[in-house]
Amino acid sequence: MKKLIALVLSLALVLSLASALADPITIAVPNDPTNEGRALLLLQKLGVLTLNEGAGLEATKLDIASTAVEIELVEAEAALLPEFQLNKDVDYAIINNNYALQAGLNPVTDSLAIEDADSPYVNVVSVKAGNENTDAAKALTAAVTSQQVVDYINSKYEGAAIATIENPTDGYDATVDYDALNGTEISIAATAVPHEEVLTDVVAGILAEKGITLNVISVTDYVTPNTMVDSGDVFANYFAHQPYQDSFNSENGTSLVTIAGVHVEPMALYGGIQETLDALLGQ
Repeated sequence: MKKLIALVLSLALVLSLASALADPITIAVPNDPTNEGRALLLLQKLGVLTLNEGAGLEATKLDIASTAVEIELVEAEAALLPEFQLNKDVDYAIINNNYALQAGLNPVTDSLAIEDADSPYVNVVSVKAGNENTDAAKALTAAVTSQQVVDYINSKYEGAAIATIENPTDGYDATVDYDALNGTEISIAATAVPHEEVLTDVVAGILAEKGITLNVISVTDYVTPNTMVDSGDVFANYFAHQPYQDSFNSENGTSLVTIAGVHVEPMALYGGIQETLDALLGQ
């Protein structure tokens, strides 16, 4: 009996040590303040961690008060996160939907967890302060907040992107002098999916009816579009949500102004090494 008890105790000790030495669960998250905070809020919603009271939308790993399981956050540029997931470099990856869609991931069907659509992260069209009341800005706003755009987004992306336009236009603004804009060009920097697709497939056609050329410049990161607008290299951009733009202005001294809120892209958590949420939830 003593030998049996000793064996049981030894086994328990081995299991305890193995548990203590187990590798933490790795989760790749965006490294910019607003999107990292957004990822942490999703993990908190899942019960994986608890953030300090008042951490807000720009929470970082320093704001984590406790975790349900041992985790390690792998911070990386948002555009690179699909590679972490596809290469199975981490257990899980939390990916912005535009980059997920570009990588062939469907946030609705491929993710293990997804944000609610009702969020403050509305993707916006921005211009440099001082340009927001120009006819070019008004024409662009009317086109990008049109019923055509609402129908396109909700039909094409089936929940991966959701239009948030409350009072859609017919594509035009009666206060704009379209005759004066005839023959002009509006340049706009945008990431590929869904932003560039919305602009080229819908908005460009609306503006073309009035003789306005929409020059869409493709970008792949979250900094260049804002520096291009601030320097005057392009008139507008469409790539980021409002909290990110607010944070960018605050940190960089830029004066980017929102002229339209268009859609939300619920951020989602995808499996890498892990194929279910069991490990993350301690099951």
